[in-house]
Amino acid sequence: MKNVFIGLLAVASILLAYMCYRSVMNPIEFAEQKAIRDKAVIEQLVNIRKAQIAHKEATGEYATSMKQLVKFVDKGSIPNIVKKGELTDDQMKAGLTEELAIRLLPEDAAKYGIGNYDSFVENFRRDTVLVGVKEKVFHDANFDAKSIAVVPFGEGQEFLMTTNNKFMTSSNVEVPLFEACIPYDVYLKGLNKQEIINLNEKANTLGKYAGLKVGDVTSPNNNSGNWE
Repeated sequence: MKNVFIGLLAVASILLAYMCYRSVMNPIEFAEQKAIRDKAVIEQLVNIRKAQIAHKEATGEYATSMKQLVKFVDKGSIPNIVKKGELTDDQMKAGLTEELAIRLLPEDAAKYGIGNYDSFVENFRRDTVLVGVKEKVFHDANFDAKSIAVVPFGEGQEFLMTTNNKFMTSSNVEVPLFEACIPYDVYLKGLNKQEIINLNEKANTLGKYAGLKVGDVTSPNNNSGNWE
Protein backbone atom coordinates (compact mmCIF):
# COMPACT_ATOMS: atom_id res chain seq x y z
CA MET A 1 0.00 0.00 0.00
CA LYS A 2 2.87 2.27 0.87
CA ASN A 3 4.47 1.64 -2.53
CA VAL A 4 1.19 2.41 -4.29
CA PHE A 5 0.92 5.68 -2.41
CA ILE A 6 4.49 6.60 -3.29
CA GLY A 7 3.79 5.76 -6.94
CA LEU A 8 0.66 7.92 -7.00
CA LEU A 9 2.56 10.74 -5.35
CA ALA A 10 5.28 10.49 -7.96
CA VAL A 11 2.72 10.61 -10.78
CA ALA A 12 1.00 13.58 -9.17
CA SER A 13 4.34 15.34 -8.83
CA ILE A 14 5.11 14.75 -12.49
CA LEU A 15 1.67 16.02 -13.54
CA LEU A 16 2.03 19.09 -11.35
CA ALA A 17 5.48 19.81 -12.76
CA TYR A 18 4.11 19.42 -16.31
CA MET A 19 1.19 21.74 -15.55
CA CYS A 20 3.58 24.34 -14.19
CA TYR A 21 5.75 23.95 -17.27
CA ARG A 22 2.78 24.39 -19.60
CA SER A 23 1.53 27.41 -17.66
CA VAL A 24 4.85 29.07 -18.42
CA MET A 25 5.32 27.79 -21.97
CA ASN A 26 1.77 28.28 -23.31
CA PRO A 27 1.96 32.09 -23.36
CA ILE A 28 5.48 31.99 -24.79
CA GLU A 29 4.58 29.58 -27.58
CA PHE A 30 1.38 31.50 -28.31
CA ALA A 31 3.29 34.79 -28.53
CA GLU A 32 5.78 33.23 -30.97
CA GLN A 33 3.07 31.87 -33.25
CA LYS A 34 1.03 35.07 -32.99
CA ALA A 35 4.05 37.12 -34.07
CA ILE A 36 4.43 34.97 -37.19
CA ARG A 37 0.77 35.32 -38.10
CA ASP A 38 0.65 39.02 -37.23
CA LYS A 39 3.52 39.69 -39.63
CA ALA A 40 1.80 37.91 -42.52
CA VAL A 41 -1.55 39.61 -41.90
CA ILE A 42 0.03 43.06 -41.52
CA GLU A 43 1.83 42.59 -44.85
CA GLN A 44 -1.50 42.00 -46.57
CA LEU A 45 -3.16 44.94 -44.81
CA VAL A 46 -0.30 47.16 -46.00
CA ASN A 47 -0.89 45.87 -49.54
CA ILE A 48 -4.58 46.73 -49.23
CA ARG A 49 -3.62 50.22 -48.06
CA LYS A 50 -1.25 50.69 -51.00
CA ALA A 51 -3.94 49.56 -53.43
CA GLN A 52 -6.61 51.80 -51.87
CA ILE A 53 -4.34 54.86 -51.92
CA ALA A 54 -3.58 54.22 -55.60
CA HIS A 55 -7.31 53.79 -56.31
CA LYS A 56 -8.06 57.10 -54.62
CA GLU A 57 -5.31 58.88 -56.57
CA ALA A 58 -6.67 57.46 -59.82
CA THR A 59 -10.41 57.92 -59.21
CA GLY A 60 -10.79 60.36 -56.33
CA GLU A 61 -12.28 57.80 -53.97
CA TYR A 62 -11.58 54.45 -52.33
CA ALA A 63 -12.83 51.15 -53.76
CA THR A 64 -16.11 50.23 -52.10
CA SER A 65 -15.58 46.47 -52.17
CA MET A 66 -12.73 44.01 -52.14
CA LYS A 67 -13.84 42.72 -55.54
CA GLN A 68 -13.56 46.23 -57.00
CA LEU A 69 -10.15 46.75 -55.41
CA VAL A 70 -8.79 43.43 -56.71
CA LYS A 71 -10.02 44.25 -60.21
CA PHE A 72 -8.31 47.65 -60.03
CA VAL A 73 -5.00 46.07 -59.02
CA ASP A 74 -5.31 43.37 -61.68
CA LYS A 75 -6.47 45.47 -64.65
CA GLY A 76 -6.15 49.13 -63.65
CA SER A 77 -3.52 51.68 -64.58
CA ILE A 78 -2.37 54.96 -63.07
CA PRO A 79 -0.48 57.97 -64.45
CA ASN A 80 3.28 57.92 -64.09
CA ILE A 81 5.66 60.76 -64.92
CA VAL A 82 8.71 59.69 -66.92
CA LYS A 83 11.59 62.09 -66.29
CA LYS A 84 14.39 62.93 -68.69
CA GLY A 85 17.06 65.37 -67.57
CA GLU A 86 17.49 67.34 -64.34
CA LEU A 87 17.79 71.03 -63.51
CA THR A 88 21.21 72.26 -62.41
CA ASP A 89 21.79 74.01 -59.09
CA ASP A 90 22.48 77.29 -60.93
CA GLN A 91 19.22 77.02 -62.86
CA MET A 92 17.23 76.39 -59.69
CA LYS A 93 18.99 79.28 -57.91
CA ALA A 94 17.93 81.48 -60.82
CA GLY A 95 14.32 80.53 -60.08
CA LEU A 96 13.75 77.82 -62.68
CA THR A 97 11.37 75.08 -61.57
CA GLU A 98 10.35 71.90 -63.33
CA GLU A 99 6.93 73.38 -64.02
CA LEU A 100 8.50 76.47 -65.66
CA ALA A 101 11.07 74.38 -67.52
CA ILE A 102 8.39 72.23 -69.17
CA ARG A 103 6.84 75.30 -70.84
CA LEU A 104 10.01 77.40 -71.15
CA LEU A 105 10.00 79.93 -74.01
CA PRO A 106 13.13 80.64 -76.08
CA GLU A 107 13.22 84.29 -74.98
CA ASP A 108 13.32 83.27 -71.29
CA ALA A 109 16.17 80.77 -71.59
CA ALA A 110 19.01 83.26 -71.03
CA LYS A 111 17.78 84.49 -67.64
CA TYR A 112 18.04 80.96 -66.31
CA GLY A 113 21.56 80.48 -67.69
CA ILE A 114 20.46 78.29 -70.59
CA GLY A 115 22.65 78.96 -73.63
CA ASN A 116 21.27 76.36 -76.04
CA TYR A 117 17.48 76.39 -75.84
CA ASP A 118 16.91 73.60 -78.38
CA SER A 119 19.31 71.26 -76.61
CA PHE A 120 17.72 71.99 -73.24
CA VAL A 121 14.21 71.29 -74.52
CA GLU A 122 15.38 68.07 -76.15
CA ASN A 123 17.08 66.80 -73.00
CA PHE A 124 14.60 67.99 -70.37
CA ARG A 125 11.23 66.29 -70.64
CA ARG A 126 8.43 65.22 -68.37
CA ASP A 127 6.02 62.81 -70.03
CA THR A 128 2.97 61.29 -68.39
CA VAL A 129 2.26 57.66 -69.30
CA LEU A 130 -0.17 55.10 -67.93
CA VAL A 131 1.39 52.24 -65.99
CA GLY A 132 -0.30 49.12 -64.66
CA VAL A 133 -1.06 49.15 -60.93
CA LYS A 134 0.87 45.92 -60.49
CA GLU A 135 4.04 47.47 -61.88
CA LYS A 136 3.63 50.91 -60.31
CA VAL A 137 2.44 49.97 -56.82
CA PHE A 138 3.75 46.45 -56.31
CA HIS A 139 6.72 46.55 -58.71
CA ASP A 140 5.78 43.16 -60.14
CA ALA A 141 3.91 42.61 -63.40
CA ASN A 142 3.05 39.10 -62.18
CA PHE A 143 1.71 40.19 -58.78
CA ASP A 144 -1.32 38.12 -57.76
CA ALA A 145 -4.03 40.75 -57.29
CA LYS A 146 -6.38 38.28 -55.62
CA SER A 147 -3.85 37.65 -52.86
CA ILE A 148 -4.52 41.00 -51.18
CA ALA A 149 -8.05 39.91 -50.32
CA VAL A 150 -7.18 36.61 -48.61
CA VAL A 151 -6.33 36.46 -44.90
CA PRO A 152 -3.14 34.50 -44.12
CA PHE A 153 -3.95 31.55 -41.82
CA GLY A 154 -7.64 32.44 -42.33
CA GLU A 155 -8.66 29.25 -44.15
CA GLY A 156 -9.64 31.19 -47.29
CA GLN A 157 -11.56 33.96 -45.56
CA GLU A 158 -11.25 37.49 -46.98
CA PHE A 159 -10.45 40.68 -45.09
CA LEU A 160 -13.40 42.77 -43.98
CA MET A 161 -13.43 46.16 -45.70
CA THR A 162 -15.65 49.20 -45.26
CA THR A 163 -15.59 52.48 -47.18
CA ASN A 164 -17.07 55.90 -46.50
CA ASN A 165 -16.24 58.21 -49.41
CA LYS A 166 -18.36 61.04 -48.04
CA PHE A 167 -17.22 61.34 -44.43
CA MET A 168 -17.77 64.86 -43.05
CA THR A 169 -15.14 66.18 -40.65
CA SER A 170 -15.86 68.51 -37.74
CA SER A 171 -14.78 71.33 -40.07
CA ASN A 172 -17.53 70.30 -42.47
CA VAL A 173 -15.02 69.03 -45.03
CA GLU A 174 -15.87 65.90 -47.00
CA VAL A 175 -13.08 63.31 -47.05
CA PRO A 176 -13.04 59.68 -48.21
CA LEU A 177 -12.18 57.02 -45.62
CA PHE A 178 -11.73 53.26 -45.64
CA GLU A 179 -10.78 50.52 -43.24
CA ALA A 180 -9.79 46.88 -43.65
CA CYS A 181 -9.59 44.47 -40.73
CA ILE A 182 -9.70 40.91 -39.47
CA PRO A 183 -10.49 39.67 -35.93
CA TYR A 184 -8.07 37.65 -33.83
CA ASP A 185 -10.58 34.80 -33.86
CA VAL A 186 -10.07 34.32 -37.60
CA TYR A 187 -6.33 34.43 -38.20
CA LEU A 188 -5.29 33.00 -34.81
CA LYS A 189 -7.70 30.07 -35.08
CA GLY A 190 -6.05 26.83 -34.02
CA LEU A 191 -3.80 28.43 -31.42
CA ASN A 192 -4.40 28.36 -27.66
CA LYS A 193 -8.07 29.23 -27.14
CA GLN A 194 -7.61 30.77 -23.70
CA GLU A 195 -4.87 33.07 -24.97
CA ILE A 196 -7.18 34.24 -27.77
CA ILE A 197 -9.94 34.86 -25.23
CA ASN A 198 -7.49 36.88 -23.16
CA LEU A 199 -6.54 39.00 -26.20
CA ASN A 200 -10.19 39.70 -27.00
CA GLU A 201 -11.01 40.63 -23.41
CA LYS A 202 -8.01 42.95 -23.18
CA ALA A 203 -8.96 44.72 -26.43
CA ASN A 204 -12.58 45.09 -25.36
CA THR A 205 -11.55 46.45 -21.95
CA LEU A 206 -9.34 49.07 -23.63
CA GLY A 207 -12.02 49.93 -26.17
CA LYS A 208 -9.81 48.78 -29.05
CA TYR A 209 -10.46 46.59 -32.07
CA ALA A 210 -9.93 42.90 -31.24
CA GLY A 211 -7.75 42.12 -34.21
CA LEU A 212 -5.63 43.88 -36.81
CA LYS A 213 -6.97 46.87 -38.70
CA VAL A 214 -5.78 49.55 -41.10
CA GLY A 215 -7.62 52.84 -41.63
CA ASP A 216 -10.86 53.93 -39.96
CA VAL A 217 -14.26 54.96 -41.32
CA THR A 218 -15.34 56.76 -38.15
CA SER A 219 -12.40 59.12 -37.77
CA PRO A 220 -9.57 60.17 -40.15
CA ASN A 221 -6.30 58.56 -39.04
CA ASN A 222 -4.14 58.92 -42.17
CA ASN A 223 -4.79 55.25 -42.98
CA SER A 224 -2.71 54.10 -40.02
CA GLY A 225 -2.68 50.51 -38.86
CA ASN A 226 -3.53 49.72 -35.24
CA TRP A 227 -0.15 47.98 -34.96
CA GLU A 228 1.75 51.19 -35.81
